[in-house]
Amino acid sequence: MLLLREVKLVAKDHSLLLTLLIAPLLYAFFYGSIYSYKTEEEVPIAVVDEDHTGLSRLMIQQIDNTQMVHVAAVTHLAAAKESMLQGKVQGFLYIREGMEKKVLSLQQTNMVLAVNAARFLPSSDVMGTITQVGLTVGAGVRLQYLQKKGMNTEASLQEVMPVKPDFRPLFNNRTDYGTFLLPGLLAMILQQTLLLGLAGGIAAERQRGTVMLQTSGTGESAASFSAWMNPGASLSSALWGKGLFYFILFSCYAFFFLTVNFGVLDLRLLGNPWELGIVTALFLLSLIPMGIFIGLLFRSQLLCTQLMAFSTYPIFLITGYTWPIQQLPDALKIVSGILPITPFLSLYQGIVQQGAHISDRMPELFHLCALWLFYTFICLMKMRKLS
Repeated sequence: MLLLREVKLVAKDHSLLLTLLIAPLLYAFFYGSIYSYKTEEEVPIAVVDEDHTGLSRLMIQQIDNTQMVHVAAVTHLAAAKESMLQGKVQGFLYIREGMEKKVLSLQQTNMVLAVNAARFLPSSDVMGTITQVGLTVGAGVRLQYLQKKGMNTEASLQEVMPVKPDFRPLFNNRTDYGTFLLPGLLAMILQQTLLLGLAGGIAAERQRGTVMLQTSGTGESAASFSAWMNPGASLSSALWGKGLFYFILFSCYAFFFLTVNFGVLDLRLLGNPWELGIVTALFLLSLIPMGIFIGLLFRSQLLCTQLMAFSTYPIFLITGYTWPIQQLPDALKIVSGILPITPFLSLYQGIVQQGAHISDRMPELFHLCALWLFYTFICLMKMRKLS
């Protein structure tokens, strides 16, 4: 009866209808489209070439041929600085006079790379790309020099690169930002839309005085708040009777995200889908009593919805997904530890992006189970107190 009652309440409440039926799909496709290209490309930079030699022109050409960097202009130093301040380029490369002469005589030479570190991604991407090109071109010049001295190719390569790094990025082969961020972002959308709808719906019922009454023998589906939970009613039945609607709905959303959205955004599920389903179900079961408990703290639907909406970004930042939990202040570590999404994201990331099994992350699984029991307990206590 409570499941049907919840369907009717959502159908009548336009704000809940928007939050529960439209927002998850809208957010998933909208935010997903922002990172659909996964990695930044053609970052514009300026080049100041005071050497004007074949080697400097080769260096500029090789940099411009990379996928990451686009040489927007070859100019003088003052104009390059002005272009960066105006936002036309994200940095400039300064090639000093005499670079080719020093390189050909096997002397060390310097190139100055100034990047706009106010934006994180362009600065790190440009720096890595230009550093790699510089090392490659320098090694090529040294290789030709040694070969002209009579050294064979194999010996020349050993002399140029006595230690050759073998860089193998695992799981995210392209090391792009979108593949890293999107799975966690979809999980965050799943949580926040559920909490917004559930907590907001509970707060609205408190505001109207029609909170989750399961009556016996009559066809009534709502009653005054003062009569909520008569002695013959079960608190756990009310909790999970109301939560069953949200569990079914958001299980469907989770399946939709992992099939349709992952396909559209070209994301891969590397782990076992059945294990991911178990973890996701446990995550939703922990969110339902959490959302009901939060909703019972408010008598205003507007205030509850606003606070839940404003909490989205801070919650995402302290979950350990974008910044290590170990580097958080102690107070924020405690807050992060009581959020179900913190252990869930560790399990989720391991299964989705690393192909791990649940058995590889048992502490996080026990953490999530403990939070499920904790929020169920405090939710039932709050319901008993209010009844």
